[in-house]
Amino acid sequence: MPVLQPPSYRPPFPFTSGHMQTVYPTLFRKTPATHPVRERLELDDGDFLDIDWHHAADNNRAKLAVISHGLEGNSRKKYPLGMAKALTDHGWNAICLNFRGCSGEPNRLPRLYHSGVTDDLHRVINHGLGQGFGSVALIGFSMGGNQTLKYLGEAPGLVPQAVCGSVVFSVPCELTDSGRVLDRLSNRPYMHYFMKGLKAKVREKADRFPDLIDVDGLDDMITFRPFDDKYTAPLHGFQDASDYYRQCSAARFLETIEVPTLIVQAQDDPFLAASCYPVEAAQQNEQLFLEMPEFGGHVGFMGGWTDPYYWSEKRAVSFLEELMPAR
Repeated sequence: MPVLQPPSYRPPFPFTSGHMQTVYPTLFRKTPATHPVRERLELDDGDFLDIDWHHAADNNRAKLAVISHGLEGNSRKKYPLGMAKALTDHGWNAICLNFRGCSGEPNRLPRLYHSGVTDDLHRVINHGLGQGFGSVALIGFSMGGNQTLKYLGEAPGLVPQAVCGSVVFSVPCELTDSGRVLDRLSNRPYMHYFMKGLKAKVREKADRFPDLIDVDGLDDMITFRPFDDKYTAPLHGFQDASDYYRQCSAARFLETIEVPTLIVQAQDDPFLAASCYPVEAAQQNEQLFLEMPEFGGHVGFMGGWTDPYYWSEKRAVSFLEELMPAR
């Protein structure tokens, strides 16, 4: 599918800065008014997933969206809540999932979450379908977007037919290259934030699994690669960080996606490398729609001062609603 023309979206002054768009919503956006209902899913491996249901006013069983958050996020962050509210206001029910260990309670197993986890997303989709929903859409932000794209492309024959479409935002779909971008001095505050949360999770794991996990050198780690070499890779069956990045980068799976998918990557995103704008893949796969607005930052996409929804929320609803008449 040809790459879409950049939209006319332009944020209000002074949010034409990618860094401003990235930081402001996290710190200053008013928390969207939602009423999530938490459910715990017990998993076959002895672990659990906590998910939050957001119900439309009529609570119909026609449309369900599954929303995946980003690195060190959770289902109660403002951006998944904003998306859930926009969807429920337009007749969709929504599930905001928490990656393992992100719901406020440590998960039970040594394994954590990472950019390539897809079994948990599959479990949540099937759980939703088990409640009688007719169509399911997937929405992912950043790491959650990478997981979503990988899920759709790694084994397309196993994706339930009820999955009608997906929308992803700010996806670091080439993990090695995005890691290098985040290593830049200008991105050090973001890296510090991510590493603080990841280190805390590893320390908690080490307390419970001291024979498996040690924290020697953990305090000295300030970037992803040494952390992924020592913890992410061995805990999840990868040889090292390079192997993890290679196997889990969503860019490898774009050509085999069979579900209509909108990929939105802001041109001013401070986290993304040039390789994370998959123009060629979108041109070769009729199910991929790549949109690259000039503005948006990383998971920003603010609306107007008086607009109840962010631009990303309106864009997702619009794309998904266009798919529904054909279902």
